[in-house]
Amino acid sequence: MLTQIVKHEWRNLRADRTLWAVAALLAVTIGFGIRNGSEWVRFQNDTLKAVAAEERERLAAVNSGIIDAQAGRTKPTSFTDPRSPSVVGRTLGARYASMPPAPLAALAIGQSDLYPYYFKVSTSTRQTFLNNDEIEHPVHLMSGRFDLAFVILYLYPLIILALSYNLLSAEKEAGTLAMTLSQPVGLPKLVLGKIALRFVFILLPGGVLSLAGAIGGGTNIAADGGGSRLLLWFGVVALYGAFWYALAAAVNAFGRGSSSNAIALAAFWLAFVLVIPSLLNVGVKYVHPVPSRVELIQAMREASREAAAQGSRLLASYYEDHPELAGDRTDAADFAALALANQEQVEKRIRPVLDRFDQQLDLQQRLVDRYRFLSPAVVAQAALFDIAGTSEHRYKHFLGLADRFHRDWRAHFYRQIVRNASLAPQDVDRFPEFHFEEEPWRAVAGRSEVGLVVLLFAVMVVGAVAAWLLRRYPVAA
Repeated sequence: MLTQIVKHEWRNLRADRTLWAVAALLAVTIGFGIRNGSEWVRFQNDTLKAVAAEERERLAAVNSGIIDAQAGRTKPTSFTDPRSPSVVGRTLGARYASMPPAPLAALAIGQSDLYPYYFKVSTSTRQTFLNNDEIEHPVHLMSGRFDLAFVILYLYPLIILALSYNLLSAEKEAGTLAMTLSQPVGLPKLVLGKIALRFVFILLPGGVLSLAGAIGGGTNIAADGGGSRLLLWFGVVALYGAFWYALAAAVNAFGRGSSSNAIALAAFWLAFVLVIPSLLNVGVKYVHPVPSRVELIQAMREASREAAAQGSRLLASYYEDHPELAGDRTDAADFAALALANQEQVEKRIRPVLDRFDQQLDLQQRLVDRYRFLSPAVVAQAALFDIAGTSEHRYKHFLGLADRFHRDWRAHFYRQIVRNASLAPQDVDRFPEFHFEEEPWRAVAGRSEVGLVVLLFAVMVVGAVAAWLLRRYPVAA
């Protein structure tokens, strides 16, 4: 009987132009979103290739500069000497720490346009490379980019509701519902058949286009966890759609007219997709506000001023903290060593401000994680961004790797700087090199599975309410 219901419903919908208009709109928006996401991934890859080429050319120039200076063909100044560990570690030989796009990055740009995906790491302070961001149009950053995730989170529910707001009310208003139910079919099964057809019709082309977009964006399905990510992605999309279908069935089960159903479902869409996420965003910033950036700048200025005033006393204190670096001293190395001591003093002074900033951001994220269950849109967004590798979690993982590389880079050059060593051509090949390591898949899957469980629970609860209401549905007009 369920098969007959689906076939009958397909004949009815096929004659309705609205269905084909909705299908065309869905295909166009999905295609446009995937195109935007693929272009962004292509831009990131091209940028990373450009910075890698620039790094190779610069290190090759350092190598040849050392050879020319040793042979006496050039006489560089102390601030441009490629043999100086201080100059090379700070400017000439600085290397990039970069994060390549994740396998499904073309499907969800997420927060990848907010956070930098490469840093130029040197012996300078951590803040010098963390705050060296590319200039981006503020309107783009505020509104976000149109991608497949945007289509799924915002437009996908609207299309579902446009096809489902009058599941029962249309037949009831036309006077055909009682005739249909006179056949050996129950009202819950009738609604299930109607929803099943719409669910497959909307999900199937969306899944095919998503797969095509992932492959077109450079995803290797057989490697890098691409297949597992795609399965999780489709699972989140399917459950997110199922929630809206269940909600439409529950609203129809109240027995109101089509116009009342449309208004009620539009109100639910506004609440779950726009109002609750906006209130949650404002609330977490109010409860856990981050320190002012002006405070950080002021702390850095004060620390730099004090470090400059202390002069040699600070250098002596630095050697007390690092006796292994004192060794055989020469006056020529004092300037570079004093700069290192100043940097450490500045970092110690601003560390409380930075720690407070990170702590507040962490508290904000915890609050969002705690109350995201108020909206299925927030749950789905967090899961999709995590699966696509464009969430804050992956950025924090990359930031930790960049910090570790920064410490290794400094340690490599500090001893040579303090002892006033001179670099040789073969030393260039021994410079530390950054290697990005993906976050463990188990951690990503664990966070995404929480979203799947929450969405499944929401579908079951709303579906149970709809089934309970359908048993009391007033069939008569």
